[in-house]
Amino acid sequence: MRIGVIGLGAMGRPMAENLHKAGHAVTVFNRTAARAASCVAMGMRSAETPRACALDADALLVNISDTPDVSEVLFAEQTGAIHGLKSGAMVLDCSTIAPAAAREHAERLRAVGVGYVDAPVSGGPEGAARGTLAIMCGGSAEDFHRALPVLQVLGQRIVHVGPAGSGQIAKAVNQVVIAGTYQALAEGLSLAAGLGADATRVLEAISGGAARSWVLENRAGNMLRDDYPAGFKVRLHRKDLGIALNEGRAAGVPLALSELVAAREDRLIANGLGDLDVSALARCVREDAHQPKGPFPTQELR
Repeated sequence: MRIGVIGLGAMGRPMAENLHKAGHAVTVFNRTAARAASCVAMGMRSAETPRACALDADALLVNISDTPDVSEVLFAEQTGAIHGLKSGAMVLDCSTIAPAAAREHAERLRAVGVGYVDAPVSGGPEGAARGTLAIMCGGSAEDFHRALPVLQVLGQRIVHVGPAGSGQIAKAVNQVVIAGTYQALAEGLSLAAGLGADATRVLEAISGGAARSWVLENRAGNMLRDDYPAGFKVRLHRKDLGIALNEGRAAGVPLALSELVAAREDRLIANGLGDLDVSALARCVREDAHQPKGPFPTQELR
């Protein structure tokens, strides 16, 4: 297939690489053009505008940061992808945006004969690189089945949740759940240290039981080391939580834990730490417990 990929960040670039490795003809576009260099070196083409990226594409994959940015690359006058997409093409939006915007995008694209699936993902840069993402899909049954050959290159668990916008609803739920998981893990490790236990051994003890999770397996090490290299950035998760909180208020559903995590993330962002991985929530927990910075101390067994 001829596939355009818009957005080459921590998730978009490995997704483009996997599509290329699978034998598809991939054209890429990124607003910071230098990020396309590694893709071009692999044999992909680079486009100068979203419209050029979409020309002759059978499918267009979008993976950028926020609702206004997605609207811009899809619908901007003259340069938007909609001006290059052919009738019968598909847009697969893997960005995390407001459900209402996803529904609007689907309608605008349907009016020119282009299919649409909102397909936000979970699994982090690791899952994007391995092609093991969880993909939550909204759209018609016809569009979903047409999108599957592309999505199956990118992920292992691919679920059609419902009509357009439903994938974004599932992603909002996902972000609420992981917000609590990050916060709980940070509190648990801080509690272990505060009570004089070796947090590393406590983690080993609980990791095979009911506390096991993706966050524990993939991000607890960050918290133990007090080192948070960029994975899923705090500021991006805060953006996603904002969507979830807005949806919760509209539906009359209180999200108290998400409100707490959002406030902690606001604090990290205000302190210039918004580009750290979300596991940096542990910094706030340890500060509130008056625990020193740096790796948790280990203890000799007696």
